Amino acid sequence: MNTGSDEPGEVVVAPDEAADEARADGAQGGQGLGSKAPEFIKARRALHVSWQVGVFVIGLAVVAAGIVMLPLPGPGWVVIFGGMAIWATEFVWAQLVLRWTKRKVTEAAQRALDPEVRRRNIILTSVGLVIVIALGGVYVWKFGVVMPWKIKDQ
Repeated sequence: MNTGSDEPGEVVVAPDEAADEARADGAQGGQGLGSKAPEFIKARRALHVSWQVGVFVIGLAVVAAGIVMLPLPGPGWVVIFGGMAIWATEFVWAQLVLRWTKRKVTEAAQRALDPEVRRRNIILTSVGLVIVIALGGVYVWKFGVVMPWKIKDQ
């Protein structure tokens, strides 16, 4: 850090060092953590709180829709992360959760691309497939194949 004066308690940070510190703190694209609301909204407390409530309600609706889509057809996890991204425009905790999630997904993708892990996964999948085919074959050999529309005729 550069000291800009001779006084012992005063420290002046050069602009390039401030940018380095912002990047070290995890700021992306020149923006740090915090609200991404327009300045005229942030300038008025009541309007900013209303904005945050609106963002929270919209994000909650999207996350709830994603949770409903988990057992039902639809891209449940994608919608849940979309709701988290909506929350992250306004809330620091959501920004931190998204950063942690992105880091973990990147780490998992790197591990999945490891040739040793891929080889192990292919072997396990092949063994599982052989077991399922063998069990299916034993079932068909023992009980035969009865079509659903022929069940009442027996």
